[in-house]
Amino acid sequence: MMKTTASLKPADVTKKWIVIDAENAVVGRLATFIAMRLRGKHRPDYTPHVDCGDFVVVINADKVKFTGRKLQQKTYYWHTGYPGGIKERTADKILGGKFPERILEKAVERMLPKESPLARKQMTHLRIYNAGEHPHQAQSPEVIAFAEMNAKNTRSA
Repeated sequence: MMKTTASLKPADVTKKWIVIDAENAVVGRLATFIAMRLRGKHRPDYTPHVDCGDFVVVINADKVKFTGRKLQQKTYYWHTGYPGGIKERTADKILGGKFPERILEKAVERMLPKESPLARKQMTHLRIYNAGEHPHQAQSPEVIAFAEMNAKNTRSA
């Protein structure tokens, strides 16, 4: 008797919508949870080459937390394309700036497979909002309070 691994077809995938409240959530832990949901690794029928992840809506993205002194010490670099054009900005400058949701967006993006069409498609299923409301009520998403769920998993000092 041979056992075979069932492989999902793109037509067989059913996607759910989930809403995550990011208030007081640690950035790295939250990004890991979101990346797992976007890829579909939480499913028992996960197939690596098929987009079987969920749609993820994140609210209150500007209220995320960093542990330790990362808020002042974590530095994000980018290059302008010109000679000597390396730029840097700390995490607290980005969170206090015009687009604070980019901290979480880049953290999730860097946890997905690199430079693949599948990863680009999975990133389109992520919606990040700074406010406490979102325009996706019609999809009747499941609400996950990530900070409370993760609080019982961390040690208290």
